[in-house]
Amino acid sequence: MDDLEFRRRLLADPQDQDPELLDAKRSSTANQSLASELEQLDAMIDQALRVDVPDDLVDKVLFKQTSDVVREKRQPKFHLAIAASIAFVFGIMLGQFNWSNLPILPGDQSLGQIALQHYYHEEGFALAANEGASLQQVNAKLAPLGSTFNGNLPGQVAYLNHCSFDDQHAVHMVLKAENGEDFTVFVVPQKSPAMETFSDGNMEAISLPANNSSVIVVGEEGSNILPLAESLKKHLNQKA
Repeated sequence: MDDLEFRRRLLADPQDQDPELLDAKRSSTANQSLASELEQLDAMIDQALRVDVPDDLVDKVLFKQTSDVVREKRQPKFHLAIAASIAFVFGIMLGQFNWSNLPILPGDQSLGQIALQHYYHEEGFALAANEGASLQQVNAKLAPLGSTFNGNLPGQVAYLNHCSFDDQHAVHMVLKAENGEDFTVFVVPQKSPAMETFSDGNMEAISLPANNSSVIVVGEEGSNILPLAESLKKHLNQKA
C-alpha cells in the first residue's frame, strides 16, 4: 500500500482494522503518528456528539410542540446547532493537528526530511560504530563529491561511509561531540537555497548551503546543532 492510499483510507475510517492497513501503520513512525492523531480526533468528535439528555426534556418538548408551525421553525435551528458544534470541534482539531507528521510524497521532501528518514533507517548500526576515522579518511570519502574539509572537525568521527541520499551520492558521518552527544552529518552535492530546518518532534535536522553542496546535521530535538553545522560549513571547501 503506497502513502497516498494509506492516507486516503485512514482519513476515511481511522478505526479501519484491515490487516493491510494495520501493516502500513506499523511500517513507519510517521504512519503510526498519523494514525494515532486521527484516532484521537475521531474520539473527540464522538465525545462531542454525546450530549446528555436533561431530565425535563420531555416536558419541554411537549410544551413547545403546540403546533406544527412551532415544530417546523425550531427543527432547523436544532440541526444548525449540531452542525455548528461539529464545525467548532473540527476547527479546534485542525488548528492543533501536526501536519508535519503526515507522510510526504517523493519530490515534496526537503533535505531535512530526507536526512531524518535516512537517520532512522541506519541509526541501528551507524550510532553503534566507533571507527575513529581521521580527517584524511573523511576527505577521501568526500573526494568523489569534489569537496574537502580543512581544519579540525568538531568531534570524533565514529562512523564514516558513502550513502545514497535521495538517489544522490553523499557522505554520511556520525560525530561524537565533547559532551557525549551524537550528531549525524550528511554532505550532499546539492546546494540548498538557504538554511532549512525540520523536526518530527523527536529529532531535528538543519541544512546549510556550503559552496555547491549542503551540510545537513541531525540531532535530538532541542540540541544545539546550529553551531556544529556552521562550523562544518565554514571548513567545507569546494575543490578546484
